[in-house]
Amino acid sequence: MFSISRKLRTLLVGAILALNTSFALCEELTKVVIKTSMGEIVLELYPEKAPRTVENFIRYVKAGHYSNTIFHRVIGNFMIQGGGFDQKMKEKPTNKPVALEARYALDHGLKNEIGTIAMARTNDPNSATAQFFINVSDNDFLNHQILPEGDPVQYLRRGEIISAPRAQALLATAGYTPFGKVIKGMETVEKIKSVQTGNSGMMENVPSVVITIESIKLLK
Repeated sequence: MFSISRKLRTLLVGAILALNTSFALCEELTKVVIKTSMGEIVLELYPEKAPRTVENFIRYVKAGHYSNTIFHRVIGNFMIQGGGFDQKMKEKPTNKPVALEARYALDHGLKNEIGTIAMARTNDPNSATAQFFINVSDNDFLNHQILPEGDPVQYLRRGEIISAPRAQALLATAGYTPFGKVIKGMETVEKIKSVQTGNSGMMENVPSVVITIESIKLLK
């Protein structure tokens, strides 16, 4: 057995405390709070599972992009979507799109399950900018799917087997990138998903009452 000096012991304890503090700070930087007109939602983000997507989201958060945007699309058995329109239904300008990381996220165990947050996009897999959605169901069909060889091919969509030409199927099965999960405030998500919806111009599933995202901020 050997003993270590009091000075060395003090240095070791200090180093451990500093390391723990560093880990705690990193952990705090991956949490955000969404303040809405219906309550708060706290998210934990996973940069190790979707690094570019988390970086993109945090960039918008730090820029204040989400303040006074709305949840503009709500489908009660599917998801709630927001972050792109102001209260007058005017779309906000965005940065360049972020590359799709749906397969990377899936390979690291992150799926479009209840409570996860993911990036919204157009039919172009690499078109996600600022809009996001929170899954209120286990939406496995939104995960990246690896297609078998052959043309035409079959893939799964909302639990139904679909046959399509390979080029079309590749777009449909590219997936949507989840990058975090609700760790507090699912009751707020439940409130939002339960609101009545209708049409607003060309848009469907728009809440009949304005649901404001007052701010999204990093938790410190």
